[in-house]
Amino acid sequence: MAAPEKPPLASLRIDKWLWAARFYKTRSLATAAIHAGHIKLNGHSVKPASVLRPGDTLDLAIGDALWTIRVSSLNDQRRPASEAQQLYAETAESSARRSAMKEIQRFSPTPGSDLRGRPTKKARRLIRGFNEGF
Repeated sequence: MAAPEKPPLASLRIDKWLWAARFYKTRSLATAAIHAGHIKLNGHSVKPASVLRPGDTLDLAIGDALWTIRVSSLNDQRRPASEAQQLYAETAESSARRSAMKEIQRFSPTPGSDLRGRPTKKARRLIRGFNEGF
């Protein structure tokens, strides 16, 4: 006997949807981003409990990336990434803007972005020598 299907959701909290659509790893991070003003619903700042409906437009600032997406469906459960991508559609101008930013970053990386992990023994000696000069 198969489980009965739930009717599609008419509305959902915005923080829960951002988590389910895999824009944020936890609902707490989604809530923090909303409080910080990184999320705009139809051009307006919102609260985490604001209601999201299919057809709404979201402006997201995640790191350096600026997304403009249209909500196509709602889901209150976090599903695989392939299913989560079906919850929204990115606008053409947003996609072009993000790809242009990727190209700029590729040709002019942020200073220090190539540094990974702890400094080597040689680098530590150089840092210590530099700092002792003051």
